Amino acid sequence: MVSEKIEEPLAPEMEELATLVAELREQEALSSIESYLSANTSPEEILSACEKGMRLVGLMHEEGQYFISGLIMAGEIMRQAVDLLRPVMIKERSGRNRGRVLLGTIEGDIHDIGKNLFRDLLECHGFTVLDLGVDVSPEEFLRAKDEFKPHLVAVSVLITDSFPHLQKLIGLFKERSLASQDRPVILIGGGQVDEMVFNITGSDYWASDAFSGVCLCQKLIPE
Repeated sequence: MVSEKIEEPLAPEMEELATLVAELREQEALSSIESYLSANTSPEEILSACEKGMRLVGLMHEEGQYFISGLIMAGEIMRQAVDLLRPVMIKERSGRNRGRVLLGTIEGDIHDIGKNLFRDLLECHGFTVLDLGVDVSPEEFLRAKDEFKPHLVAVSVLITDSFPHLQKLIGLFKERSLASQDRPVILIGGGQVDEMVFNITGSDYWASDAFSGVCLCQKLIPE
């Protein structure tokens, strides 16, 4: 069974979906999503339920109820859920651009699962995302910033050996902004990011996971 609820309750049927995700009942969760979409249920409601289920998975991992394999399985369920929801949400938001986000995993790091989920969620919520991929140098970020002109730069980092590259990136952006005054907000995230890393690197904001990162982007770039 899942841990007790940690958030405001959703509609009963959406609570059931959140529970299916949290209990890693993959086929039931995906079948429910398809049924809700066929019944014209708001995709935002469905996504909120899936996100709540994923947050419950994270809580249960912290409590020792799930191991890494559970997190991986939950991530796969969420990936498939987003694949179902993205076309509908993008279609509904056609012509509405919430803002531009430049995204990438910093140099020396090739992890991309969390980054890809963050990208997909941003697109579902109406952001335009330029994903540079993995092992992206600070100079590449800077060049892409000049061309894409993002409102926000999001950098993923999961290994400590990449922290110097992250510090260099932020230093380059701050140095460039002294002349142009057009530096975008810099957000960092990833499995190794915490308050200490945030303070060391000098970024503007940090997020512990893809979901809190999206919520932060929504606050920083309101509609």
